[in-house]
Amino acid sequence: MEPETLALTLPIRRLVEFLLRTGSIDSRFTGFDRALEGARLHRKLQRAAVKEFPDYQAEVALRQQRSCAGVCYTLEGRADGIFTDTDGMTTIDEIKTTTLPPELITGEQSPEHWAQAQIYAALYAVQQGLSAMRVRLTYYQVDEELEFRFSHDYTADALNAIVTDLLTGYAPWAKRAAEWQQQSRASLAELRFPFDSYRPGQRAMIGAVYKTCTEGGHLLCQAPTGIGKTMSVLFPALKAVGEGGPVFYLTARGTTRAAAENALALLRTADPALKLRSVTLTAKDKICLQEHRECTPEACPYANGYYDRVKQALWDGLDTHALTAEALQALARRHKVCPFELGLDLSLWCDVVVGDYNYLFDPVVHLVRFFDTAGDYIFLLDEAHNLPGRARDMHSAVLTKSAFYDAKKRLGKGKSSLKNALTKVNNLFIEWRHRCEETPGDSRFGRTFFEESRAEALDRALTKLCEPLEIWLDEHRDPDETHEALLQLYFDIRAWLRVADTFDDHFVLQVSAHGSEVRAAMLCLDPSDFLAADFAKGRAAVLFSATLAPAGYYKDLCGLPDARAVALRSPFDPGNLGLWCARNVSTRYKDREDSIAKVSDLLAVMAGARRGHYLAFFPSYSYLQQVREDFTARYPDMPILSQESAMDEAQRAAFLERFRKQDEEALLGFAVLGGVFGEGVDLTGESLIGAAIVSPGLPQIGPRQEQLRDYFEKTRGTGFDYAYRYPGMNKVLQAAGRVIRTPQDRGVVLLIDDRFAAPDTRRLMPPHWEHLKTVDSAQALTAELERFWGREAFPEGEAVSGPAR
Repeated sequence: MEPETLALTLPIRRLVEFLLRTGSIDSRFTGFDRALEGARLHRKLQRAAVKEFPDYQAEVALRQQRSCAGVCYTLEGRADGIFTDTDGMTTIDEIKTTTLPPELITGEQSPEHWAQAQIYAALYAVQQGLSAMRVRLTYYQVDEELEFRFSHDYTADALNAIVTDLLTGYAPWAKRAAEWQQQSRASLAELRFPFDSYRPGQRAMIGAVYKTCTEGGHLLCQAPTGIGKTMSVLFPALKAVGEGGPVFYLTARGTTRAAAENALALLRTADPALKLRSVTLTAKDKICLQEHRECTPEACPYANGYYDRVKQALWDGLDTHALTAEALQALARRHKVCPFELGLDLSLWCDVVVGDYNYLFDPVVHLVRFFDTAGDYIFLLDEAHNLPGRARDMHSAVLTKSAFYDAKKRLGKGKSSLKNALTKVNNLFIEWRHRCEETPGDSRFGRTFFEESRAEALDRALTKLCEPLEIWLDEHRDPDETHEALLQLYFDIRAWLRVADTFDDHFVLQVSAHGSEVRAAMLCLDPSDFLAADFAKGRAAVLFSATLAPAGYYKDLCGLPDARAVALRSPFDPGNLGLWCARNVSTRYKDREDSIAKVSDLLAVMAGARRGHYLAFFPSYSYLQQVREDFTARYPDMPILSQESAMDEAQRAAFLERFRKQDEEALLGFAVLGGVFGEGVDLTGESLIGAAIVSPGLPQIGPRQEQLRDYFEKTRGTGFDYAYRYPGMNKVLQAAGRVIRTPQDRGVVLLIDDRFAAPDTRRLMPPHWEHLKTVDSAQALTAELERFWGREAFPEGEAVSGPAR
């Protein structure tokens, strides 16, 4: 009986870099933003080549099957150019941009470049029946703007021999990858749901996700807490992946990545024979093994010689099915390699990749190894209500005058081309400051103006600044404060110019002056086109959250107008949630002063009705502080805890730990709506039995929000809804969702503002809020809470005291 042939699809660039790349990781100034710059220069050189060789074809896709050492490979790639040379020889053109000094560009410095072009030539020779081919390497030295060309001629037999040698060297890896894929896909086909029964609504969600992942397309799924969202998307996605993949589980924050890891662990526990390899990609600063991260071979032993040692680390890493941050760090220590880069390299061998949104959507840090072209990927987006805001930030850019002035000061006395270039940029900011001072505008927003076109004069000055700044960074590589400041400035300039290249009617330029400081921002108002292009890189995408209403708003901003949308009902008994709107209070800015005492009284009633832990969410720190001061003065016996601005991870953890203590002590926490405690926090049982939402959460009126309002009013006719109402209500629903986390939980939610009772707001509330009641006073709320809790919370004499007199 013939052994079954192993099959594997293998990108050509991945093959040659894997086998032939050597050396160290070095993130000093030698190539930042080169992927974007390289693509631009490729197009420039290709346009020039068409003029020189009329039959020059750019970006030619090549795909061919080759069998070697028991593996059937499908080799695929894209040749930069194919043309007929002046002597009639068919030629493959491989273009590379480099910052190497010209004297080091010998044509032999990177054997993987030759190998990549040689494979393209071998495939094309077979495809066209050619007996010989020419391979040309075109190097473009970006600093000197010099072009170098090197070429070799090969017979078709010689090219085929080169390909065979490379595939033979890759065979052990190919066999391991192909065997794993066979075993994994067979294992996933037999995968069973890891629980004995489905939660209410879970089966419907699993069915909708499976249909989308199997057939392709996009799904928006609003799934309230308790359905088991993570398992309800991962399980059907893995069942549907087939020969494609990997599955990308993408999150807005690190805390929700743990939910994906836990769900994967449950699947493995339920089926110990399951063949499922996953990797969690963690931010470089968090996973770094060094006390101070500096990714150079001199400073970091894990970067030095990384490419010489990584293959052994990869081989060993493939034995680990759950490549969490801890597992990657242990593996990296063992093999003395960078854990961050190791995670990226291992992602190519995994069935599930867990990571931040930016690995797909950020134009600077997205995973080039996957997303340079489309693939048979499945995207699962957790807490997807965050995506429009995150995408806006990814495609926006900010510069400040002080950064350029500070850079000039750091360079000391004397003249230089760099200082001159910095001065020219600084002068443009000064001109903008004068314009801000002269521009009449809304006094609420300070001195600011907007433009619907890019700042071309600034962009030209920044482009001219790049060259002397690059030279300085190249000549001053030792890390110190000045180097770090100028390096960050360079990053910021490149980010600005990248955004400037995409600037269109989805953007606006904002310039603001505050004292001597001037801040310029290119704001992406509508990221939908960018997101649509990113989603097109995969087979299917499922966007899920407890709050994705209204669906049309999210379909629109996420670039998925044809997506299917489903909204599932809460699996919990609505009787477990007491829900009231205090409509006797207005928290509008003009009414804030009058509302403070009323809000304090309502909070005291809520927290006094039953001893336990409560959270009150406010639209701003300043309003929070005003109410807190009033509350502590008038209700001194109630223990409180307050969120502070810029809390670090340890402080946030300590805040939540106070709530998780099962000490039966009363506690009222003051927090900011839309902040770190307003979503992604799981406080079950007695950890949290009530929340007050003070105001409908409308974003603060400001120049940016008003620009959003104007833009969406012009383009959709829904300016106020898109800029204020929908984002605000999302924050409200997220904060209120902290209260009922399990079927056993009972708790109360108090909405403090008359606008919650308005029809335009009521229509945005979920079905399990249909029993919302209104109260017109603290006394009425007291009676309602007594009926809900059904008993006195405090023994006689222990209730929270009334207002201090």
